[in-house]
Amino acid sequence: MNKKFLFIILILITLSWHLSLQNNDTIDAETKNTAPISTSEKTPLAPALVALSHFPLQDPSNNIPLLEWREDLNAVYYELELFDTIPDDLSDEELSSEHLYYTASVYTNAKQLDLTQIAPNALNGKIPLYWRIRSMDIDHNPITKFSALEELYATNQAPQMNAPIPHVIYNEKNGTTLLYPVYSFIPNANATQFEIEVTDNIPENPNGTTPSKYRIYAKIITGGELYDEKPRIGTFYWRVRGLDDEGNPVGVYSDAQIFKNKPQDNWKIAIFGDSISHGGGHLSFGPADWAYSYAYYLDFPTINLSCSGDTSETMVQRFDDDVLPFHPQYLLIMGGTNSLRAGMPAENVINDLKTIQEKCYENNITPILLTLAPINPYNIKKVFNEETSEVWQYNLNLVNDFIRTQPHIDTAKALNSPPILPTEYAMDGLHGDVIAKKIYAQEINDNISQFIAK
Repeated sequence: MNKKFLFIILILITLSWHLSLQNNDTIDAETKNTAPISTSEKTPLAPALVALSHFPLQDPSNNIPLLEWREDLNAVYYELELFDTIPDDLSDEELSSEHLYYTASVYTNAKQLDLTQIAPNALNGKIPLYWRIRSMDIDHNPITKFSALEELYATNQAPQMNAPIPHVIYNEKNGTTLLYPVYSFIPNANATQFEIEVTDNIPENPNGTTPSKYRIYAKIITGGELYDEKPRIGTFYWRVRGLDDEGNPVGVYSDAQIFKNKPQDNWKIAIFGDSISHGGGHLSFGPADWAYSYAYYLDFPTINLSCSGDTSETMVQRFDDDVLPFHPQYLLIMGGTNSLRAGMPAENVINDLKTIQEKCYENNITPILLTLAPINPYNIKKVFNEETSEVWQYNLNLVNDFIRTQPHIDTAKALNSPPILPTEYAMDGLHGDVIAKKIYAQEINDNISQFIAK
C-alpha cells in the first residue's frame, strides 16, 4: 500500500461529506444527511466513550480548549457535538438537530475548538457549554453511543501556545523505534495546512514561526500525519506548525520531538517488511499508533526497518542501505504481499526472498521468514478502491509453501489459516487490526527461541 493511502482516503471522506462545519445552517443540513440508520436495523452499540478533558466552573479553559477522550481502537473517525443548552429530547444514540457545532473531521482522540468563533458569548467563565463524542465506522455508522454530556466553561484568555500537538513518542517502549518515521499530531484550531520540519539538532528558535537553521527536511500537508519517505539514521528532531490557506502562520511551531535509531545501539533483532510490518491499520491508524504494530507486543526489543508501500523487489533494492548499517544478528522478514496482490508471479517474490536471505548470510545475519497472511480483495476495493489480482491466492500459497521449507515462523497459520482474511482481523482487508497484530506477535514470541542463540 502506498504510504500516502491514509491521507488520501481521509481527505476523500472529508470532501465527500463536506465536513468541518462552521454554522448552524450547514450543520443542520449535514445532520440530516448523516443520520444513522434506525435502531432496529443496526447492531448494538458499544459503551460510550469517556471524556478525559474536564473544564468545570472552578477551572475553566482558555478560549481554544483541547477536548480529549479515551481512544477507541475500533473507530475510523469520531463525531463531536457542542451545545449551548441541553436539549429536552437528547438521545445517546442519535445526532441532535439542536447542536451549536458539529464535526466529523476528527481522526484522533482529541480536538481543539476555537470558541471565539463558535461560542463567543460563552467566554466569561460563567456560562456552560456541553460537548459529547462518539465513534464511527468506515460506512459512517456509529459503533458507540455518545459519551455523557461534559460541561465546558471557558474564559476569553488565549492559550499560552497555539500550535499543533505531536501525537507520538518514539524510542520509549518495544516497537517504537522506526527507520522510516511517521509524524503524527493533533491539528491546531483554524489551521488548514501544516508544515512539518525535521532537523538534525535541537531547533535554535523554539516555538517560533521561522525555519530552523538545522532544517534538513520539510513538507506541507493538509492532514494530521506524514510518512517520511526517507530513512533517518541517527538522532533527529521534528516539529509542526499550522498555516492558513495562503501559507501564513497560524500560531507557532510545536515543541520539538526527538527520535533516534543509532546503529551503535547494537540492535540484536530487526524487522524488515512493508506496511503490514511498518504498522497501522483500520484506515485511521498509522505506524506511530503503537497498538497497530506487532512489534509493540513482542517480548524483546527490535528496530523496525520496514517501509510502507514496499514490494519484495524494493525490499531487495534497499537492503544494503537500510539493513546493513544496523548489523542485526537476526532479521524478521515479512514481505511480498503488495507484489502478489498486484499480480506478480510467485516465482518473482520467492526469488526476491532468496536474494534477501543470501544477503543476510553474506553479512552474518540470521534470516527468519514470516509467512504471509491472506488478504481480502472485497475490503481492499471498498476501502482503497484498488483491484486485486485474480490469482493472488494461488501465488500467495506458493510463496508460503516456499517459506515453510525455510527457517521461518508461521504467522499466517496462527490466524487459523482462513482462505480470505476475515474483516474482524483487518477492516481494510490488508494491514491487520489490533487482534491480528497481537496474534502475529504471540506466534513470534512463542517461536523466536528456536533461532536465538543461548
